[in-house]
Amino acid sequence: MTDVTADPGPGPADETDYQRVQRSPEFQDLRRRFRNFVFPMTALFLVWYFVYVLLANYAHDFMSTKVWGNVTVGLLLGLGQFVSTFAITMIYARWANKRFDPAADELRHEIEEDEL
Repeated sequence: MTDVTADPGPGPADETDYQRVQRSPEFQDLRRRFRNFVFPMTALFLVWYFVYVLLANYAHDFMSTKVWGNVTVGLLLGLGQFVSTFAITMIYARWANKRFDPAADELRHEIEEDEL
């Protein structure tokens, strides 16, 4: 009769470098920082986008209100979509350069030093 035992899975000795880094508190903190910035910013943009789409679909009179010459509220809000996209990109780039990238670089250097 053969001895059938359950495989306990990978232990610390079987752990890959990626798994070790992924479990590290530094990496978890990096993920938390990223999510705390990106998720609210994404939600804000999606709400703004869907408000624009709903207004365009259901508030024709409001969206066709002329502001100046042939420029309407709908046109201004549509251009605002482009402006907000660029603004979010610039805000993210500034945030990443100041708060995210330095921590990611530090973690990368720690990982590379351990490999040598």
